[in-house]
Amino acid sequence: MHVIEASEVHQAMNFEELIPAIEETFAGTHGMPQRNVFSLEEDSDHSDGFAVLPAWNSKAIGVKAFTHFPENGPKGLDRLYSKILMFKRETGEPLALVDGSSVTYWRTAAVSALGSQYLSRKNASRLLVCGAGNLAAYMALAHATVRPITQIDIWGRSIDKAEKVAEQIRMQRPDISVAAITDLEHAAGQADIISCATGAGEPLILGEWVKPGTHTDFVGNHSPNRRECDTDLITKASVFVDSRVNVLSEAGELLIPIEEGVFSKDDVKAELAELARGQHKGRQTEEEITVFKTVGTALSDLAAACLVVEKLTN
Repeated sequence: MHVIEASEVHQAMNFEELIPAIEETFAGTHGMPQRNVFSLEEDSDHSDGFAVLPAWNSKAIGVKAFTHFPENGPKGLDRLYSKILMFKRETGEPLALVDGSSVTYWRTAAVSALGSQYLSRKNASRLLVCGAGNLAAYMALAHATVRPITQIDIWGRSIDKAEKVAEQIRMQRPDISVAAITDLEHAAGQADIISCATGAGEPLILGEWVKPGTHTDFVGNHSPNRRECDTDLITKASVFVDSRVNVLSEAGELLIPIEEGVFSKDDVKAELAELARGQHKGRQTEEEITVFKTVGTALSDLAAACLVVEKLTN
């Protein structure tokens, strides 16, 4: 059995290969039960957590397990640790143990970019990334892989962190103008694509800020009582998700409007597999506002891990 560490994952990955690999995997035959997320303490906003995400397709069986300990930072430890255990589909033999944290960065951004490929305007050129954490640069670079992005604005609660993310992007895409910004409302009103990867509990992006034709993408929240956008945006947009069963059990972006009685689970237009199979065309008009809400799926982990294993072991 191969053991693949984070440095090897980063060496093997690129969005030009990963995004089509995820699309192919979602379009194909697969199994993916609901992911199981467990709170290890009673305080749901700050509790330690543990999750298990299984999936399989014709190539492999995989299960990702991860821990999330929000208070680890001051201890000098990562807040999230993750591993993906893979087995051969044809025989069930152990195949590989892959670092899951690095895979998560790549596949999260790639799934968002794949959603944008279906849901943003083809001429979208201005991207706003909300969040200046570890995921931010991946999100920007992934979206710039599928759309002709010429301007990227980075917003974070710390302007210094936002500038560091901007510099990371400039180093890899010197052809794109990148700026750290402080006026979130103005940037949101200018953006063609808004991608949020934050720990916000209250809405950062308001529906009244978003212009017609904008595509919005929310990946940071996994809690039923927290959200990165407000109800107004959800009710005025066409809403898509990575997985209905996961999002409708975890994501406050949809669960809060449902509780308010202004949105229904039946209002979700399609999930990612339906988009990948062509069962829904995605964006219908140039003026349509779209929302893509993701909480993460085992199938995207499996697709990314399979790509890594194939590249490193063949």
